[in-house]
Amino acid sequence: MQIVSQDDLLASAGKALPVTDWFTITQSQIDCFADCTHDHQFIHVDPDKAAQTPFGGTIAHGFLSLSMLSYFAQSFGLQVKGAVMGINYGLNKVRFITPVKVDSRIRCHATVVDVNEHKPGQFFVTYDITIELEGSDKPALIAQWIGVQVTDTNNKQER
Repeated sequence: MQIVSQDDLLASAGKALPVTDWFTITQSQIDCFADCTHDHQFIHVDPDKAAQTPFGGTIAHGFLSLSMLSYFAQSFGLQVKGAVMGINYGLNKVRFITPVKVDSRIRCHATVVDVNEHKPGQFFVTYDITIELEGSDKPALIAQWIGVQVTDTNNKQER
């Protein structure tokens, strides 16, 4: 996470951020996600049955791949100086393009689309996101993600 001034954050629209390191999606992680979400569809958790599908094995839940944004943001994210918290505001668009097979590696590409100081000390940051799938011409997913960064307005920060 890169700490930036308020002015630098506001000026970051259009900026491509550093590509993250690769992350391997394991069967254990898929199984844990299935337990948390109660989504035990066989294409995720039954390697033998999933091997009989066109995927040739288990695949990660699309929402598991999407949830990795929080992890990836630790690498690519911009944090405004003086932020006391970040809030996940939501998504404008999500498309799951290519299934992520077990033991595949993914990484994230992010570009800042827009930064808006909604209220004093409250910054809405919109990112275009692509989760790249190693060895695939098509991404695992694309999304537009919105986060909110809140600064302590009682403790005036440098702009």
